[in-house]
Amino acid sequence: MDDGMPGWRVIGRGPMTWFERPSLSAGAELAQRVAAAGVPAELDLRPTGVRVRVADAEAARRVSAVAGAEGDPTGLQELRIVIDAVHPARIQEFWAMALDDDPRLAIRPTTDIRPLRNRFHVDVVRPASIVEAARGDRTPTGPWGVMLADDEGNELDLVPGDPLAPEAADWHTLFAAMVFYPTTQAVELATTVADLADLPLMIDLRPDGVLIHHGKDAWEQAGRQFVELAVQIQNAAHALGLAADPARPRFVQIGIDAVDVPAIHAFWTTALGYTPDPRWEAGDSFDPRGAGPGLIFQQMQANDVDRRAQRNRIRIELGIPHDQLAARVEQAVAAGGQLSADRRTVIDPEGNELVFSPAFPQ
Repeated sequence: MDDGMPGWRVIGRGPMTWFERPSLSAGAELAQRVAAAGVPAELDLRPTGVRVRVADAEAARRVSAVAGAEGDPTGLQELRIVIDAVHPARIQEFWAMALDDDPRLAIRPTTDIRPLRNRFHVDVVRPASIVEAARGDRTPTGPWGVMLADDEGNELDLVPGDPLAPEAADWHTLFAAMVFYPTTQAVELATTVADLADLPLMIDLRPDGVLIHHGKDAWEQAGRQFVELAVQIQNAAHALGLAADPARPRFVQIGIDAVDVPAIHAFWTTALGYTPDPRWEAGDSFDPRGAGPGLIFQQMQANDVDRRAQRNRIRIELGIPHDQLAARVEQAVAAGGQLSADRRTVIDPEGNELVFSPAFPQ
């Protein structure tokens, strides 16, 4: 089934597909064609291809026409964080500040009071000046001095990041190195960046600008080579008359507390189709196409029985193509999950919930 759009599937907010491309420059060439055709679209350029999202079936057909081929939606997905709240209005502003709908967020009412700490929390890294303003009169706590809790006890680690280097002050190290340039010249900037890039950057084109980023900690591994590339990109943006907006970039990851960390790591990495961080000491997992938040896994005590027994207030929903639902559920169950009666919720070995959703509820 193709939803009436060969090579596309409706996932989350609209039709989406993936076009394989051999390089960022080849992806930028596709972005030029889409822009020249006047098709409004969000494009995520990656070294191996381009993820495209459009508003409707007509736009999808026009993009396929200018691409000269059908896309491949296999493996595409959209993650959403869902929070159950007794008083949703009291926490809405807090989480809007934290995530700005990226990843998507849903707060759903419940009468079920769950007073103990979640086994899920969210890390958000933003430039230090933005973090200071966002904290307002809240005093951060926790072992790292960065934890804020909403009015119902859901935890956010709001972490300040620093400028990359004095000569690359547009960029910030937010676990990943990132910069956002507001512009209506998105394709022109993206093409320049793609041609300059001698490292595997990620370039996200949005209606109001371009986000350029590197993988978590990758800027540290690349060292001086990355700083030099960042300076070239910054100079190219300035030559177009652009100024960076530090309020836009943010790095998001989801933390999961577990007793059996290897088992929970294996479940979530497999169920989400993520890739384990090759650094053994990191223990993270990440979206191989750089579209979703990363995962980190933290040790909790086995004797924390009451907290382990309490249902989380936070869970993950995963929007996927409708014709991949059965296969994805089967994959998650094979990784150690237990299928619920609704046939689309899979419970990991320690009671955390993953809900597969072919289309997010409205």
